[in-house]
Amino acid sequence: MQAAARIARRGVLRCLTMKTSTITIRLDDALGRELDQACARTGRTRSELAREALRRQLALLRFERLRRRTLPLAESQGYLTDEDVFRDVS
Repeated sequence: MQAAARIARRGVLRCLTMKTSTITIRLDDALGRELDQACARTGRTRSELAREALRRQLALLRFERLRRRTLPLAESQGYLTDEDVFRDVS
């Protein structure tokens, strides 16, 4: 399914479509039931919840990668723990 956004400009209505791709994942029974329960509670689809979970996981991976890259510089400046950072930015 393609998401569409309509833009009105100078009296002309245009429809922009976003390219999407489809993936297939296998869920064990317990995870599938938990996902279905979350869908029922939130009124969202399986796809919406899966996209949100994937976005969060990818953001976490980017953060971890950035943290690994900056850790040597931080340590050389005396930032050894999160508390050291919070102390100086708070």
